[in-house]
Amino acid sequence: MTTYNVALNFEDGVTRVIQCEDDEMVTEAAFRQKINIPMDCRDGVCGTCKCFAEKGQFELEFYLDEAMTEEEAAQGYVLTCQMSPLSDCVVRVPATSAACKTAPEPVSGEVLGVDRLSETSFGLRVKMAKTVVFLPGQYVNVSVPGTDKHRSYSFSSKPGADEAQFLIRNIPGGVMSNYLGERAKGGDAITLTGPMGTFYLRPMERPQLWLAGGTGLAPFLSMLEHLAEQGNEQPITLYYAATRAADLVELDRIHALAKQIGNVTVITVLAAEEDPHGRKGFVTDHLSADDLNGGDVDVYLCGPPPMVDAVRGHFGTLGVQPANFYFEKFNPTEAEADAA
Repeated sequence: MTTYNVALNFEDGVTRVIQCEDDEMVTEAAFRQKINIPMDCRDGVCGTCKCFAEKGQFELEFYLDEAMTEEEAAQGYVLTCQMSPLSDCVVRVPATSAACKTAPEPVSGEVLGVDRLSETSFGLRVKMAKTVVFLPGQYVNVSVPGTDKHRSYSFSSKPGADEAQFLIRNIPGGVMSNYLGERAKGGDAITLTGPMGTFYLRPMERPQLWLAGGTGLAPFLSMLEHLAEQGNEQPITLYYAATRAADLVELDRIHALAKQIGNVTVITVLAAEEDPHGRKGFVTDHLSADDLNGGDVDVYLCGPPPMVDAVRGHFGTLGVQPANFYFEKFNPTEAEADAA
């Protein structure tokens, strides 16, 4: 008997990963782990448990056409009451986590260390009491030790690692920045709650164009770590944009992972006029129609809202729309701390 991880992505952005035996239906495994995927019949008759399988291999047993058509099955829809996994899977559930009587899971940990990567960014390393299973690109809420506050950050470490890593912008006066810069010490108790977010790496079926703005690099580091371990056949172009040269952090790590994966092109862009660099300005000053491969490309972007809006508008200017455009907007302010 083999056990697989099945990631259930709910429509409110919460993800719960369950363990499912190869002879067990996904709904049964979810119920055993106190997650109630909507269902009525358990027999493949009503269609109430219809979800979408984004990734993985599985078997479907009996179901009626009235519950799910052959066309829907070919598109990737599944009846989870008739679905047994043959590999790790990712399943999109058309319901909120609250409706399924689940919630993000808190996991305790302790601070291993804080690295001052630049004047504008920290690296936070956390040892977790148990492994947090997440999809590369997702985020968690991180408690701020000594306060009742939390902030949301994307993992920059690979899924399944014992040590969680985060790339965090240094915001003057920010509650997390003050902690990291002034009070943090090894052994501090910290809590991670999640994972969450719909910005994560999908199955790679075409060339990839990744756009990172500042500490929006974090989820891409997690993706690169994942691909370095799992392998990848599709070419990846990573644009990494920052304000100043000192803000281009983790470059050695990026290039090492790119070399290990073997088909990754890394392009850096600087906005500050005073810093000498081969590419100045913004990503849209350098992003060409060739990068979009005639539309046969998946684009991932993590950066501030103006960057997301500018890139979306640039697609129209170039007259090319990508096959898929996945993005995470973050507004790195103390009042509104989002992923990355």
